[in-house]
Amino acid sequence: MHIFYNFVTGFWQESVKTLKILSRNKMGLFGFIMTTLIILISFGGPLLWPPETSANVAEINKASSAQHWLGTDFQGQDNLRKVINGGKDIVIIALLTGVLSMLIAVVVGSVSAFVGGRVDSILMEFVNIWLTIPKFPLLAVLATVLALKDVVTLSVLMAILDWPALARQVRSQVLSLKSREYIEAAQMLDLGTPQIIFRELLPNMMSFIAISTIFEMTHAIYQQTGLVFLGIVPYSSSNWGVMISAAERRGVLFNPQAAWSILAPMAAIVLFQLALVSFARSLDEVFNPRLRTSV
Repeated sequence: MHIFYNFVTGFWQESVKTLKILSRNKMGLFGFIMTTLIILISFGGPLLWPPETSANVAEINKASSAQHWLGTDFQGQDNLRKVINGGKDIVIIALLTGVLSMLIAVVVGSVSAFVGGRVDSILMEFVNIWLTIPKFPLLAVLATVLALKDVVTLSVLMAILDWPALARQVRSQVLSLKSREYIEAAQMLDLGTPQIIFRELLPNMMSFIAISTIFEMTHAIYQQTGLVFLGIVPYSSSNWGVMISAAERRGVLFNPQAAWSILAPMAAIVLFQLALVSFARSLDEVFNPRLRTSV
């Protein structure tokens, strides 16, 4: 019980410190709040406002009103409700792809830089070859051949294709830290490569890792939305990408009254990415130990 109390107390204190640091950067605080809200709404919203299962002919392509804040689509369904129900796939894929691609990049990049020599040459040559592959066309072909129908498989596939550029960045960071005195001391003590990498190097790279993961999440959103828009990976009908694709195919661009059918999901994607990027701007301060000790 005492251990649990200490853990909760420590977690609360660190959370308060983090919020205080975030409050110094208004854009970072905005990004953190908006990202949290979007994630909560994407997972909790469908429980409160479940998707509509039938068409409403009398409400087709209605403009914004008090009853339908973001208008209705070609089936007469409320666009706001569809946006609320369409974020879950986007959030899951963005998070999984960002984390998985960064994990692969951290392992390859850190091992390459720290071990050096022939291992570094072989790994970097493989990375250079991988970087020449056109990612999105290959992703589209693989998604079609594999007939992807779940977000986890798509996330893994996207992560496998996206990690090389991140690996080069990780390698550069490790090479910069490798010459530091505490790393040289750890090598002299013969602590072992895994411990030096995961206990000494990576904790000092957390700011870079977190920021790079968030930017990879934004890239994953573009890729997933593009695939859904092209009809290659059909997920739930309320998915933001599906909403954009369906609206475009139903001629919304030629019907100003139905513009919200395409503007609403586009705005949701833009807002989510803006929130992520804004949040990333403040993470360097959050992981700065000097700022944490001064709070």
